[in-house]
Amino acid sequence: MLLYIHGFNSSPDSDKARITKAYMQQKFSQLRVVAPQLPAAPKPAMALLQVITEQALAEGEKLCFIGSSLGGYFASWLVQQYGGKAVLINPAVKPYELFAEYLGPQFNPYTGEHYQLLPEHQQQLQQYDTPVILNPERFLVMLQSADEVLDYRQALAKYHCCEMLLEAGGNHSFVGYGDKLDAVSRFLCLP
Repeated sequence: MLLYIHGFNSSPDSDKARITKAYMQQKFSQLRVVAPQLPAAPKPAMALLQVITEQALAEGEKLCFIGSSLGGYFASWLVQQYGGKAVLINPAVKPYELFAEYLGPQFNPYTGEHYQLLPEHQQQLQQYDTPVILNPERFLVMLQSADEVLDYRQALAKYHCCEMLLEAGGNHSFVGYGDKLDAVSRFLCLP
């Protein structure tokens, strides 16, 4: 199973998610690709991701994750809890700190959902922190230095022991992402 985990105020209809699903369907038609719409609150979002992961394990499926931004933060925790391998795209490192800037009314442009980002959401996020990467060989981290949302140097420091693809320029969406899917597939050892 490949579980694609979107970022904050995003969805499975984002460009990266759609590109990923189309590529995997074309190259690995037998691979089950799951890209759920996550609830806005971290605790129910992680609960959904855990259910999907545990079902895959129960069915004997190999675990593969692709996580973008906040999805990369979630994917790090899932790999450390359940195993598998993950590709992290411009991952959030301490989103619970960043959320302080976003507290209050939020709007997800993909889903049309209006909701409130609350201090309790910051606390929920902290529960999923992975301050030390225990199995660096399980991660490929893709960063672009001109990410306008997250400071790439935080991810560079946290994941320094992992396989890394660092590109100058780009942006938070990771310019040229589709061109990296062959490398992503090789790292995840897809069939």
